Amino acid sequence: MAVAASAAPRGGPSSRNADWISAICVVTFDLELGQALESIYPREYPLSDAERMNICYLAFPDSNSGCMGDTLLHFRVRCSGPGAGGAPECGSIATRPEDVLSPPALMYDPACYFGFCFFRQVRDPQNKRGYFQKSVIILSHYPFISLFYFLAEMIAPEYFDNGEAALEAVYHQMQQWPSPVPGQYLHLPLIGQILQVRIPSVKDKPTSIRPPASATPLSIRPVVLPSVYEVEFYKLLQPLVPHLYLLWELVLLNEPLAVMAPNPTLCSNFVQVLVNLILPLRYGSDYRPYFTIHDTEFKDYTTRTQAPPNVILGVTNPFFTKALQHWPHVVRLDEGTDRGKPLKKSSTSSPGAISDVKPGLYTRYKPFITPDRSALRTLGRTPSTPRRSGDARDAQVRRMLSEVTQSFMIPLERYLATLLPLQRTITPWRQPPSLKPFSQADFLKTLEVTGPHLTTGLKGNWTGLYKRFFSTPNFQYWLRLRQLEATNKIRVLYMEAICKADVLFWMRDKTEVEVVDFILRLNDLLHGQESEVMSPLAPRLEHSLAAQMKTITDALSDDMQALLSTLPLDAST
Repeated sequence: MAVAASAAPRGGPSSRNADWISAICVVTFDLELGQALESIYPREYPLSDAERMNICYLAFPDSNSGCMGDTLLHFRVRCSGPGAGGAPECGSIATRPEDVLSPPALMYDPACYFGFCFFRQVRDPQNKRGYFQKSVIILSHYPFISLFYFLAEMIAPEYFDNGEAALEAVYHQMQQWPSPVPGQYLHLPLIGQILQVRIPSVKDKPTSIRPPASATPLSIRPVVLPSVYEVEFYKLLQPLVPHLYLLWELVLLNEPLAVMAPNPTLCSNFVQVLVNLILPLRYGSDYRPYFTIHDTEFKDYTTRTQAPPNVILGVTNPFFTKALQHWPHVVRLDEGTDRGKPLKKSSTSSPGAISDVKPGLYTRYKPFITPDRSALRTLGRTPSTPRRSGDARDAQVRRMLSEVTQSFMIPLERYLATLLPLQRTITPWRQPPSLKPFSQADFLKTLEVTGPHLTTGLKGNWTGLYKRFFSTPNFQYWLRLRQLEATNKIRVLYMEAICKADVLFWMRDKTEVEVVDFILRLNDLLHGQESEVMSPLAPRLEHSLAAQMKTITDALSDDMQALLSTLPLDAST
C-alpha cells in the first residue's frame, strides 16, 4: 500500500479549479492516425504518451457498440506522466490535508484519472468516413461520477456549437469555483447556470443532511444536484438482485470480476455500482469502468500465465469473452439489463465459447453468508409506480448494503480502538507511544461477543469471511488509513500535553543537548515529519506549540540560539 505525496497540479494555471478537474480534452477520429487527441485545455497540461494513447482509445465506444447520437461513459486510467507524483499505485492514500474530512471512497486519487466522455457520432456526408465522430473528455482525480456526467452534458454541446473558445471560457469560469470542501454547500457558476452541490463529509449522519435554511441570494435559481457521486443503483442491479449478497462478497474480497456489456454507458455505470456495493468502505484495488484491447495494461490483465489480478474490469468488445475465459467471475449484461430483465447465475466460471454467450452471472464462488431471501424477493419485484418507487428502492438497496458493510466493519473498528495507547501514558518528555500491531488471531477471538451477528440478522461463516478479507487490498487500505489516523490522533494528544507542560521547570536539570534534541523532535512533530499523513492542526494548538518552542529557545545560551538559527526550524507559525 503506497502513501502518495501530495503534489501540485500538473501544469496549467495555478488555480482552485485544478482541485476539481485536471484538463478538458477533445478526441477526434483521424483517417491516418485513428483516434487522436485534437486539443487539450489548458494547452500546456502535460500528459505522457501512454496517458494520451489510453485516453484516446477510451474516449470512443468500441466499434461493435454501434452507438449513434450522443453517448456518455466514464473510465479510470492509471497516471504515468512526469507530474503524477511518482506514479503512486492505485489504491494509494492521498496525503492532502483537505482530504481529512472526505469519506475514503470519495478522496482525491493521485494515482488515477477519471475520464468523463461525451461522445457524438452522427452521419456527415462531408466526412470521408460518412460520420462525424468526436469526444469531449473531462479529466479529474475525483470520483464525482454524477457531477461530472452533468458537467460533460453541459460542456460538450457548448464546444460542438462554439469550438475551442468554449473550452477556454468554461475553464476560466471554473477557476472561480470554491475548492471542493467536504460538508459544505457550494454554488458553481457555469455556462449561464449555477449548480448547487454538496461534497459528503465523514462527519455526516444519515438524517442530518438538509439543504441550507438561508442561502446567499442568487440572481439565478440554482440547479440542485442531489448527489455528486451516485449512479442509479436499483435500476442497474434489479436483474441481479437474487445474487446481491454474492456480488457484495466478491467485491468485498477483491475477487477478479469482469463485466461484459453491449455498450460503454451500461458497462461503466455497472462497474461503478459494483465498486459502490461496499460503501462506506473504499474499494482498495484497481478497477476499470471501461477497458479496451488497446489499453497499455491489456496483456497484464488477459495473460493466462498467472492468476487474474484483483481488478473489476468493464468491457464491451466480444473478443474479451475469449480473452477473459480464465477469469473466475463474469457478469454478462444485455440491452435489457437496465430494464429489470432477470439474469440467472451459472455455476461455470466463464461464459463459454464466444458463439454461446448468454446474459447472467458466471461463477463457482461459494458465499460465506446466507442471504436474506425475503428482503431480496421484495427488492426483485417491479415497482408499481416507476419513478418514485424506483427512487425509494434505490435508497433501500443502498441502505441494506451499507448496513451489511457496517455490520462487518464495526467489530474491526472496535478492536482497532483497543490498540490505541491510553491517554495517561502520553507524557511530554518521552516519545509518544505507538499503536499496537493488529493481530488477526486476537481479533477473531473477539467475534463471539462483538461479531456481526449482533447488528445484522444474516447468518453464515463470518469467521471464514474475515480470514479471507485479511488478505485483500480492501483490508490493507482500511487498516493503513486507520493506522495513519490513529498516529495523527496520538500526535495531537502528545502536542496538547506539551502545550500544558511547564517547559522551563523541565529544563532546569537538562543538558543543552537534551533540550536541543527535544526542540528538534517538537519541530518534526509540528511539521508532520514523523507522520506519513499530516492532518492539519487546530490554529490554537499550532500557536501554543510555536510559543513553547520560542520559550525553550529563548532560555538557551546565545551560542546555542545562534546554532539553532542555522537549522530549518520554524517557531513563528
